[in-house]
Amino acid sequence: MPFDTIDYVVDGHTATITLNRPDALNALSPHMITELRAAYDEAENDDKVWLLIVTGAGRAFCTGADVKAIPGDGKVINKRPYLSSYEQWEAPQEGTPPFRTMTKPVLTAVNGVCCGAGLDWVTTGDIVIASDRASFFDPHVSIGLVAGREVVRLARVLPRTVALRMALMGKHERMSVQRAYELGMITEVVEHDRLLERAHEIAGIVNSNAPLAVRGTRLAIVKGLNIPLHEAEMLAESFRERVTRTEDALEGPKAFIEKRTPDWQCR
Repeated sequence: MPFDTIDYVVDGHTATITLNRPDALNALSPHMITELRAAYDEAENDDKVWLLIVTGAGRAFCTGADVKAIPGDGKVINKRPYLSSYEQWEAPQEGTPPFRTMTKPVLTAVNGVCCGAGLDWVTTGDIVIASDRASFFDPHVSIGLVAGREVVRLARVLPRTVALRMALMGKHERMSVQRAYELGMITEVVEHDRLLERAHEIAGIVNSNAPLAVRGTRLAIVKGLNIPLHEAEMLAESFRERVTRTEDALEGPKAFIEKRTPDWQCR
């Protein structure tokens, strides 16, 4: 599928989405959002793809919504009649991967400036790494807008006071990549020129594991965060039971006993 505002490349079991509007600092236009949703759907439904990397082209990862595309009244743009679809009843997701419903893990590789809606990939990504040139902030209050889901998610990733500081300082203060690492918002700082290489190294390691076990583990953690601990334990156990019925669940122990690399079939 050809795209205008993103690049989509599949290499082995890894699909890489590159936000590709560098002149606009990869700001999210309505067309770009449509293309991202199509790419997520393609990756999720492609049996060859086991993991998805998201990164950006140029000096920015993503600077949020394209301000030029925001109507003067600040209302969300809808292609279909108002409130005619479930999506319109939800909080706007813009570029956010459908992390609540997709099974395949997302690795976010932040290559530069990341702010506003760009933070959604940081707060919903499964593994997040960043270039040593990356920085983070939320500009909403500085342009007269309420910071919505972006900082609500941040407050579940960062300490409350840190999230509030970022939200209320707006564009006037940026969080350094080192500070983001120290607070656990990202998991690794990478030399800028090695960012994508390192992302693919991590993807290769994840993809060397049993893909269905990876997905079940991811779902157990993501879905378990929203329910009490005991219920989360039971949910995780139900995913474990399902995966024991697969061919890969037999292949893993067999390969271990035979001292060879497992041949995962993803079934």
